[in-house]
Amino acid sequence: MLGSLACATRLLAQASEIPSAAPTPAAGQTPEQRGRMLIDEMIEALGGRAWLDRTSVQQEGRSAAFFSGRPTGSVVDFREFHRLPVHGQTEADRIEFTKKRDVIQVWTGDGGYEITYKGNNPLPQDQVQDTLRRRAHSIDEVVRTWIHAPGVVIVAEGATMVERHPAETVTVLSANNDAVTIDLDATTHLPLRRTFQWRNEQFKDHDEDAEEYDDYHPVQGLQTAMTITRYRNGDMINQRFLYRDKLVYNGVFPPAMFDPAIPLHPSKK
Repeated sequence: MLGSLACATRLLAQASEIPSAAPTPAAGQTPEQRGRMLIDEMIEALGGRAWLDRTSVQQEGRSAAFFSGRPTGSVVDFREFHRLPVHGQTEADRIEFTKKRDVIQVWTGDGGYEITYKGNNPLPQDQVQDTLRRRAHSIDEVVRTWIHAPGVVIVAEGATMVERHPAETVTVLSANNDAVTIDLDATTHLPLRRTFQWRNEQFKDHDEDAEEYDDYHPVQGLQTAMTITRYRNGDMINQRFLYRDKLVYNGVFPPAMFDPAIPLHPSKK
């Protein structure tokens, strides 16, 4: 019995020497100061200046749809070209679906369009609003625009857990009370989840959109999440898996790729 007690005492002493995974704020550091520091640490973890200066992203993968958190069975291949709004260029996306790339979506600054062999048509307004809303609340947009705007407040909100990962939460609040919350890995400082809410005009309440990021790998020196999972009001609605060997940063795309007026097969009459 005495031997067991001595062993337990040694184990407790050893456990007390293990540093806690929970972050310890610097003495005298305010939540606002720590919030700014967390954003800076996130940018540095993602790739620092090189991440900020990205001009484009080209990626391929598979996308799976869910309804009420359950898979619908819909899984599609996609190839996406994303042009970032830097160095005078406007933000735009081109997404090619199926292995034949015979269904294409083009997203410009004000809308989305679908291009098929039948022609070009505007996408449904609710889908356009959803995509533009998520673009306006993306981590890219928060870093590029939100944190530099007058009246912005950045606050560290303490420790949390994201899919069993210890994390720290930081909220960026704009002058018009719009907010984006980012949960950062407590060790790597990489983003694990991005969340925002907006008012549902039909039901007069608030909806929540969340994205979770997992399976980070370095690509051209930039840490990139290979798995992205979307949630709507807590229910999983989509999951994307990227192919690491198909991901390219800072490629040059011809402007015609983002012109919704160009048909699917421009050489055919």
